[in-house]
Amino acid sequence: MSSKGAGKIEPKQPLRVGVIGAGVMGSNHARVLAGLPSVQLVGVADPLPAHRSRVTDLANCATFADFDELVAQGVDAVTVAAPTHLHHEIALACIARNIHLLVEKPIASSVEEGREIVSAAQRAGVTLMIGHVERFNPAVAAIKQAIAGEDILSIGITRVGPFPPRMSNVGVVIDLAVHDIDLIRWFTESDIIEVQPQLSSAVAEREDIALLQFRTASGVLAHINTNWLTPFKARSVTVATRGKYIMGDLLTRQVTECFGFKPDGSYSMRHLPVGYDEPLRAELLAFLHAVRTGTAPAVTGDEGVASLAIATQCLETSSHRIAPPVARKEPRRVAG
Repeated sequence: MSSKGAGKIEPKQPLRVGVIGAGVMGSNHARVLAGLPSVQLVGVADPLPAHRSRVTDLANCATFADFDELVAQGVDAVTVAAPTHLHHEIALACIARNIHLLVEKPIASSVEEGREIVSAAQRAGVTLMIGHVERFNPAVAAIKQAIAGEDILSIGITRVGPFPPRMSNVGVVIDLAVHDIDLIRWFTESDIIEVQPQLSSAVAEREDIALLQFRTASGVLAHINTNWLTPFKARSVTVATRGKYIMGDLLTRQVTECFGFKPDGSYSMRHLPVGYDEPLRAELLAFLHAVRTGTAPAVTGDEGVASLAIATQCLETSSHRIAPPVARKEPRRVAG
């Protein structure tokens, strides 16, 4: 590769791809990459033996305890699925070696680190894509298509579930809501200019309930309801436009459109066609296409930074109102 930039990959040349991080997400990256045509999965790097053993069973690939060992094998591109606090260091090291990269969301631990990654990638001429995989959910794609050209009025998104079994150093805003902040910006094709967050730490150390309200530059009102207190997962999106009302379940992938509103209150309904692609597979294919062609990736570094900036603003605006969990007292029993 040229020192002035990674450049294009020849169409017939197999892409040599590595994965950094073999947690749940990284293991799935390896599984998908191992089955893609014209891709050679060079291996996965992770310092934990248990993680390396799991990904070997899942993807039947080489593993390395150190990032440098993986890179020494020769890679054109990597996906970075390491813990968020390592994204900045790993991304800059890859960019310095002219390696194209997909970085899992959020792009970094801070907006400043995210901007440094974006600037370095631009200077080096390497492809940088951010892993906002929800954009590649077929139900989300169906919603996006249904509202194309519509005058959007409001968006409501619910993303709730139980506390994640994995240990995490972030709360629901960074872990969950950042997905939907990205979707709001993508659906409206407009920046978020007003933020009204309500956060609470009910049972966890960090915020585990978030009710977030937004206004976009185009005038769309949007809200996100997210928490770790619901005993089951739920993922839903509603979009109201002047001519339609769209309801999407992102788990069952059923999207319903209400239209043809009449003065008497009647209207028509129909189910919209939804594809069957695995979102992660579609995301990785989009990344590899951008690497091969040198075109802009589906989710740019700037978009990743913008979503992280809004999420960070939600946390900073509400930080003085978040109280630690309060132990619940049992009601006093009265002898009878």
